[in-house]
Amino acid sequence: MSSVAEKAVDRPVGTRRPRRRAGSVVQGVAIALGLVLMLGGFGLIAVDYTPYRIPTASMSPTLQVGDTVLARKGGGAVGRGDVVVFRDALWGGAVMVKRVVAVGGDTVACCDSGNRLTVNGKAVDEPYVDEQQLQGAAFSVEVPAGRLFLMGDNRLGSLDSRTHLDVAGGSVPAADVVARVEATVLPLGRAGMFGRTVAFDVVGGPVTSGRGPLEPAAYATVAGAALIVVTSAVGAVVGLVRRIRRRAAA
Repeated sequence: MSSVAEKAVDRPVGTRRPRRRAGSVVQGVAIALGLVLMLGGFGLIAVDYTPYRIPTASMSPTLQVGDTVLARKGGGAVGRGDVVVFRDALWGGAVMVKRVVAVGGDTVACCDSGNRLTVNGKAVDEPYVDEQQLQGAAFSVEVPAGRLFLMGDNRLGSLDSRTHLDVAGGSVPAADVVARVEATVLPLGRAGMFGRTVAFDVVGGPVTSGRGPLEPAAYATVAGAALIVVTSAVGAVVGLVRRIRRRAAA
């Protein structure tokens, strides 16, 4: 007992406590920063994005039955190539996911000698469509202003603008679009951001819209969570080492 007391008396006052305090401050700051990143990123995703589950194969192979996607609510004007979520009363009022292939003022037609859609007389190479698929029956439509012509990537298995040509040329009001799809989140094996398609750049005018804040928000959420876990783990290890050293010194 006396030797322990002597050691405690002989140790210079304040040699370890400042280090402990500094370490605690650093740990607290790191955890606080992690919380800000994690909650900020997650909150931004929750506010700006809505999940949708894909019920049919109409967007195959881009989207499969059962996939869950994140779509940004609003987010600016819709352009050719965007994959959108919409609800149109004349199409039954169900929530659907299709790709915009033409906008108001465009003339969209099927097909050229290479089985490609044409928009304003220019053939469009669509890499997301199976090369073996036919586009379906021939048509030519001038899309009214403020409306969109929508098609599924699965051209043989999609009920889209081509099956509603008797009403406004199959187009739907741009105002019926409720969100733009930006990523697949489930299943995890297919998770990923949607890349911008350049298929319609040859046409000119409104093309695929820019991405929203989903990717940086997701990185912030993951980085914040990782920072909290690592900082907490390091703090626990440091505390354990200190306790072992105290016992050894005693």
